[in-house]
Amino acid sequence: MKFKRRPRADNSVNLTPLIDVVFLLLIFFMVSTTFTRETRLLIELPEAEGERVEETPPRQIEIAISRDGAYSINGDSLVNRHLDTLMDALRQVAGEDRAVPLVISADAEASHRAVVVAMDAAGRLGFSQLSIATQEPEEGNP
Repeated sequence: MKFKRRPRADNSVNLTPLIDVVFLLLIFFMVSTTFTRETRLLIELPEAEGERVEETPPRQIEIAISRDGAYSINGDSLVNRHLDTLMDALRQVAGEDRAVPLVISADAEASHRAVVVAMDAAGRLGFSQLSIATQEPEEGNP
């Protein structure tokens, strides 16, 4: 006697639709996520005692120097640490006005060389009003 065999049910799981859904989710999150790059440098100013200036000029240029010597002009980071790059950025920000005040905000741990390079760039371009930002010392610290 010949019996008919029942077809066996396929016990495997097809992973192709699952992989498609995972890739679609990945693409969705990659497209919908905003990638921001922080351009602010973290600076800890050196401490100094002196006369506090309350009035800030209406327009000034700030050169920020981070601990590792990276430069930022008015919050925009520069691509490298070369003198020419710093001078080009200062020219672009200041235009033809060399009487605009220039403030150097250097981290307390920044190298002396980085500060001198910023001062040299300002001097070569003809900036005459240059100041260095500091903070008042904390109570108990001489």
